[in-house]
Amino acid sequence: MKKAFTMAEILLSLTIIGVVAAITLPSLTGNINERTWNTQRKALYARMSQALSLMPSLNGYGKFSKDENGSVVEDTAAETFVTDGLSKVLKINNICDAEHLSDCGLPDKFTPMRGDVINLSDIITLTSFNSKFGNPPNYESLKTYNTKAAAFETANGESILVYYPLNCVNSSIEIQHYAYQYIGKYMCANFVYDLNGKKGPNTFGKDIGFITALHPIDPIVVAPMPLNAPTSIEGNLNEAGNLCKEMDSEARLPNSYELMAMAYNNIFLNMQDSYNGYYLSSTLNSDNNAWLLAFNNSLTRIYNPRTNRKGIWCVKR
Repeated sequence: MKKAFTMAEILLSLTIIGVVAAITLPSLTGNINERTWNTQRKALYARMSQALSLMPSLNGYGKFSKDENGSVVEDTAAETFVTDGLSKVLKINNICDAEHLSDCGLPDKFTPMRGDVINLSDIITLTSFNSKFGNPPNYESLKTYNTKAAAFETANGESILVYYPLNCVNSSIEIQHYAYQYIGKYMCANFVYDLNGKKGPNTFGKDIGFITALHPIDPIVVAPMPLNAPTSIEGNLNEAGNLCKEMDSEARLPNSYELMAMAYNNIFLNMQDSYNGYYLSSTLNSDNNAWLLAFNNSLTRIYNPRTNRKGIWCVKR
């Protein structure tokens, strides 16, 4: 007597396999994409860090001037920073001015971690990009030089948006004790990258991220990837490490420079939505006090991190 599966049994088996595949395939594909983006992000950061360190200074590129009525008559800052500076130390395939940013492969829209979708056409100047940065009294370094953005494509296929404030200074954050520091003046160049150009998902935390350079000489270059932290996370420095590890095994508390870079790129994060914008860093001074970002007025200051509880936003490198 011959034995075989019936048609009904075969169809039932195929149906079960199809259902399981439909459930697991998106998750599997997503995990592969995440690993690919993470590898690309780290490689891009390494290349950018090396290139920026080879530049003699991040200051002095381009021009920015206004007429007697306050209208901009010349603005070549960001574009010249790329053409005359960065392109000498980094392989670049294409450079675009502010009127042709999308020609360098940038998407028309960005999806932030929190907040509404961002149109590329709405962030073509430094001030528009930093609209959620804050507004302390000496924010003038970013207000006065409202330079237009530029863009370029790397030889590896990344599309990068460049913001260049024209002038920046070295930070004295390591030596000042119990003092306020307005942080806008320390940003020398800010880069928003898209790892795969116009191809989706064009979402911050996935194929979109940022790299920030601080200090004009021997720049400090950071590229933290903030986790999408719940707004309820707060704690002191003793608790911060464990709280971050609970979110992700690779997560940690950002240092002061990474926290400053997050502030510059707040358009993707909306950090001021909780704790009045007060966030703790891992950077300590000689008195064993930690630097704190007071986002409501875009400054950093030090305080006792062992007993005071503040907002915690964990990052991955």
